[in-house]
Amino acid sequence: MTINRFLLTAAALGLSAALSPAWSAPAAQSRAYQPVDLYALEYAADPQISPDGRKIAYVRRSFDIMSDRARANIWIVDVATGEHRPLLSGAASYSSPRWSADGKRLAYISASEGSAQIYIRWMDTGATARVTNVSEGPGGLSWSPDGKQLAFAMFVPGEGKSFASMPAAPDGAKWAAKPIVIDRLNYRGDGQGYAEQGHTHVFTVPAEGGTPRQVTSGDFDYGSAFDWSRDGRTLYVFATRTADPDLTPNRDQILAVDLASLNVTQLTKREGPSVAPKVSPDGSRIAFLGFDDRYTSNQEFSLWVMNRDGSGARSLTGALDIGVADFAWDGKGGLYYLYDEQGTTKLAYTSGSGGGRAVASGLGGEDIGRPYSGASLSVARDGTVATNVTTPTDPGDVAVIKGGNVRRLTRLNDDVSAIRDLASVEEIWSTAPDGVKSQSWIMRPANFDPAKKYPMILEIHGGPHTNYGARFSAEMQAYAAAGYVVLYSNPRGSTSYGDKFANLIDKAYPGNDYDDLIAAVDATIAKGYVDPARLFVTGGSGGGVLTAWIVGNTNRFRAAVVAKPVINWTSFVLTADNAAYFGKYWFGKNPWEAGAQADYWRRSPLSLVGNVKTPTMLITGEQDYRTPISETEQYYAALKLNGVDAAMVRIPESSHGMLDRPSRLVAKSTYILGWFAKHGGVAAEKPETK
Repeated sequence: MTINRFLLTAAALGLSAALSPAWSAPAAQSRAYQPVDLYALEYAADPQISPDGRKIAYVRRSFDIMSDRARANIWIVDVATGEHRPLLSGAASYSSPRWSADGKRLAYISASEGSAQIYIRWMDTGATARVTNVSEGPGGLSWSPDGKQLAFAMFVPGEGKSFASMPAAPDGAKWAAKPIVIDRLNYRGDGQGYAEQGHTHVFTVPAEGGTPRQVTSGDFDYGSAFDWSRDGRTLYVFATRTADPDLTPNRDQILAVDLASLNVTQLTKREGPSVAPKVSPDGSRIAFLGFDDRYTSNQEFSLWVMNRDGSGARSLTGALDIGVADFAWDGKGGLYYLYDEQGTTKLAYTSGSGGGRAVASGLGGEDIGRPYSGASLSVARDGTVATNVTTPTDPGDVAVIKGGNVRRLTRLNDDVSAIRDLASVEEIWSTAPDGVKSQSWIMRPANFDPAKKYPMILEIHGGPHTNYGARFSAEMQAYAAAGYVVLYSNPRGSTSYGDKFANLIDKAYPGNDYDDLIAAVDATIAKGYVDPARLFVTGGSGGGVLTAWIVGNTNRFRAAVVAKPVINWTSFVLTADNAAYFGKYWFGKNPWEAGAQADYWRRSPLSLVGNVKTPTMLITGEQDYRTPISETEQYYAALKLNGVDAAMVRIPESSHGMLDRPSRLVAKSTYILGWFAKHGGVAAEKPETK
């Protein structure tokens, strides 16, 4: 939910294979994990427990090797018995399962009939009905307490403000496409493309089907997390309703929409965002996420509660120095919430009066590429929690937590681990010259021999305000399986170590985080099994910034791969997809303001390109609007002009995440390994051909 991240048991072994039928392991193939094995992996997301706590519906995500598309099916698990079966599966994707209050129906979204629509399934009979016939994709499903209506968010196209009129083309003439007029600051978004004229609004629709009713209006975008009053007469939503929302980031406020009159009452008036309202079981309070804006580069949400009229707002977790990622009420008026601590995602509980106590850890698994945090939760009336869990060798699985007991209900990748040797991790800490300590993890090849000397890859996370941890990573498993020791770190600026640690790089990034990374490299070499002459470095997004910064400061790495980086802060701030945010929060000034340009240039990796001797590959999506490919192009040209061995790999049609098509993530790992092999790393195996 934050903008800080630079940038989300097969009952028998045959069930997993059935979801990706074209993937198989040749009988003579080694047990080493390969980048293409991504197509064999599955992970559990968005677990939704039924109100009575007996069943969990969740989204089972996988990748189809033939269509090269991600697939999302809905499966259901019996909490008591562990019985596990598909509820909605096949070539179509299904998402957003949401139980009605009585647990008798399940709403979901599917494009099985062409366009994304809302459907309802009756759980006793399996009967299914299509509820909507809308032209834009719905999201953020929420049942009314009486089960008679659903609320959802949807984009509403609008008409642009025209200031010129083209003459009509003669009959039969073939003129060029009409000019595109842009008049908004935020005119494109990563993963979304160039913005259409219009805004996202909230709708209601009868659960039995009918015409959706738009309940919000205006030139504002409403968030897709909202909730109903207990009597069903009010919707609590959030939006930035300023004169120009594009110019005022971090100003979302919670609003009450009277569904009879559509009158809107603003409930929060804070200097900072207030988002994701959820109403207490008795209807008297509203919990939400927010922070008081200090204009620092890292600001994390704390958990707040207020009376339903907006009065008495107070933070429940502000004194704990943690960032809250998600939360849910239990049936007794208490709140469960997720947070990260030292690279581990944890669950905590508060009675609602403040503070909290940890209940469980090791949660997550919703980011399969690299070991980022990412977990979901839902809570039954009796306090049973459904969530997902992960380990370095397991992508996300469904788990249930009750009374502090964590019980894993699925094992979605046992079929893969049966034929592949996966690498585990070891935690280490290191100290920079200025005394700052940071946490890292070492991933060693599955058949590790401590008597050997291994080449090592330093892999740097993005953000920079996010965190890695002891979680599954498809990319790093591929690097370890190729024969590398893989080091990944949480240098200063990373989250999960408190506000002070995260903001050590406020208005100073990149900088001394370099020292933390080099200290971690030295600590790993000191263990005796890394060849100091065969060091390699890579990172994506914010990690791409630091990779370019590293090769501008040292020549000790044999080769580098700079993925989707920022190279020139001035050009980045003016071309990225949230221009009003980055200049204001990361530098405190826009590039042209007095004294700003020297700081922008000093912190730009382009300023150090004259020092670079390290062979450097760049890889970026051609439709990356978070760190636009123009950043990569600048650095590539500069490296070539400087006589550095360099290559630029462009991923067609790909956005920042590179996971919009699975083969793009496979390509990223494959080309990184190929570049390192070319420059003294491990010789790449030739892929199987048929």
